[in-house]
Amino acid sequence: MNRIHPKIIEVLTGTFKVPAAEIVPEATMDSLEMDSLAVAELAVIFKETLGVPADSDTLLKDASLAEITAYLDEAAVGVGR
Repeated sequence: MNRIHPKIIEVLTGTFKVPAAEIVPEATMDSLEMDSLAVAELAVIFKETLGVPADSDTLLKDASLAEITAYLDEAAVGVGR
C-alpha cells in the first residue's frame, strides 16, 4: 500500500463520513455517493494537504479509488513528496 492511500481513507471517513467498509479499491465517487460538490471539495483538500495538483476533472466520478490513488501517488512524486 502506498503512502497516499491512508490519507484518502482519512479524508473520506473523517470529512465526508464515508463508512470505512465502503472504501475499497474498486469504489468510485459515485458509488460512495459523493456528488460533484463533494468531489470538488475533495480535490481542494488533496491539493492543500498533499500538495498535488488534483482537480475535480482528475477525480472523475467514474474513476475508481485505485485509479485516483495511483494518480495522486504519481503526482506526489512529481512534486517531490
